Amino acid sequence: MKEYAPNHYEKAFENWLIDNHVEYVPAADQHKPVYEKSQLKSFDFLLCPSSGKKIIAEVKGRHFKGTTLAGLSRLECWVTTEDVDGLAAWQKTLGDGYDSAFIFAYRFQNIDVDFDGREIFDFNEDKYLFLAVRFADYVKFMKQRSPKWKTVTLAADKFRLCAMPVTDLIVPV
Repeated sequence: MKEYAPNHYEKAFENWLIDNHVEYVPAADQHKPVYEKSQLKSFDFLLCPSSGKKIIAEVKGRHFKGTTLAGLSRLECWVTTEDVDGLAAWQKTLGDGYDSAFIFAYRFQNIDVDFDGREIFDFNEDKYLFLAVRFADYVKFMKQRSPKWKTVTLAADKFRLCAMPVTDLIVPV
């Protein structure tokens, strides 16, 4: 499978998908003819797990400058309203056989971090944590972050409630 991802967060996530044998299609390959003629923001990957619905995934890269993941505090989870509108439109367009999620890819800035037992992915000499938030949960709890920059976010307690390891999203319970 040829690699697609244009930035290091998406490249790291794509390599995580490859390493974990998760079938996927880069959105640029799958829907290019559809969105080239529209103003609809494309998503990043269409995940095709072996069981369950296909997942429309929007990867959001963030830095983590802290020293511990205990309590999932200090993790940025903001997105743009364009991201929200785009996923909502794709979910509606593709229908019931699909689910949507934001994949937050955190790259660690510090060398010595307490990972609190979480799965960390090594890629190109960096360490990443991938957490997923289902789109429906994000929309349910989102609040405005910056009207000027048109961003929304989740309060820390809501993020802790909704965030899950990507494996939990791909392998439904």
